[in-house]
Amino acid sequence: MTTSPARQRTTVQHHADQLGFTLIGEAADLGVSARKISPFERPVLGPWLQHPESFDAVIWSHVDRAVRCVGHMSQLIAWGCEHAITLVFGEPEETLPLTVTPQADGDTVRRAMDLAYAAEQESRVISSRLTGAHDALRAAGRYGGGLVPFGYRKAPHPSGTGWCLTPDTEVAALVRIIVDQVRAGQSLSAIARRLNDELVLVPRDRHAQLQGRATGGVRHGHSFDRFRWTSGTLSKVLRSPSLMGHRVHRGRTVLSEDGRPVLIGEPVLSENEFQTLQNLLKARSNGTRGERRPTFALLTRIAHCAACGGRMYYRARKPYPYGDYVCAAPASGLRCPAAAAMRSDWLEDYVLGCYRAATGVCGPVSRTDLLAAGARVIVSKGRCGGGAGRLAGPDTSRLTFTMGETPHLPV
Repeated sequence: MTTSPARQRTTVQHHADQLGFTLIGEAADLGVSARKISPFERPVLGPWLQHPESFDAVIWSHVDRAVRCVGHMSQLIAWGCEHAITLVFGEPEETLPLTVTPQADGDTVRRAMDLAYAAEQESRVISSRLTGAHDALRAAGRYGGGLVPFGYRKAPHPSGTGWCLTPDTEVAALVRIIVDQVRAGQSLSAIARRLNDELVLVPRDRHAQLQGRATGGVRHGHSFDRFRWTSGTLSKVLRSPSLMGHRVHRGRTVLSEDGRPVLIGEPVLSENEFQTLQNLLKARSNGTRGERRPTFALLTRIAHCAACGGRMYYRARKPYPYGDYVCAAPASGLRCPAAAAMRSDWLEDYVLGCYRAATGVCGPVSRTDLLAAGARVIVSKGRCGGGAGRLAGPDTSRLTFTMGETPHLPV
């Protein structure tokens, strides 16, 4: 277990005492890259920085705990000046920390920028060395750290030096059961729900368990005791060549100099079994797989399912020009007692009509406008059965529109 967080707390407390500050809170973003993620985007620190009226200073044990990028340091100093916040960075070789007040002179600002530049360069060198080391380990079929592929576990390398991977007997048997269920025609969503009901650990939690660490963690700013299976997680596991015993990097098999796959251990599935599985998964695909792009759906974060309260998301319906807004619970491995869905054009027209009636706006309306007004539409599950009436438009009795806290009648 690392002692770094405890040492950093001691350093921060020492600098607070030196400068006469009283600590009122702590933001510990463990496992978050200071090189890639700015202070304003971090799960724990970010929300603090959104409320600068609540404090007078921010103290870090060292500059590389704050930023490892010159651009991020520039943003941080500008933010401090704008909101009258003092920035404090510990320096291991100095008695006093570097203190950047809103009125700091040019020499102090340059010192902060120089420290950020040094941290950025150090980060690049470390990253380059690690990349080279991991490339060599992959080529040799050794385990160099990181998330162990599902179905395997870490084991001593046969050479007596370092580590390799070997099938995890318990999980490998589960993989075969899952493959059999896919062959029997069960959907990935149904299998994911069963795995959650049976408390089967996802790959990330299984890896933590084998390492003797606690399961769960922080995702999208929320803490979880354990993560849940989704159809997407399950698809990623079943499509990975690691099930054939291949060393995989960024989703692709690592090849040796002679063009053969580098092996990490005994295969969980034979090549024929793996290819048959891929053919089944491909046949089920609706043709929408591809690079994920930012959504432009009008009602994202606005449409919610009445049964579970969760968000509804846009789902394309080929070859139609419209799609559907659907409850996201099933795709997230959750059970919704009455998952709602509605044609996108119907629901969007309904919400825009309610918004315009409430505000008097006649021109174009964006998602930003709706969110700023606190617009929200609750959608209940529709009734079973067909009929020509169902093609005439939305059943508005299923819909409840509100703006802020004030409900508005359907138009």
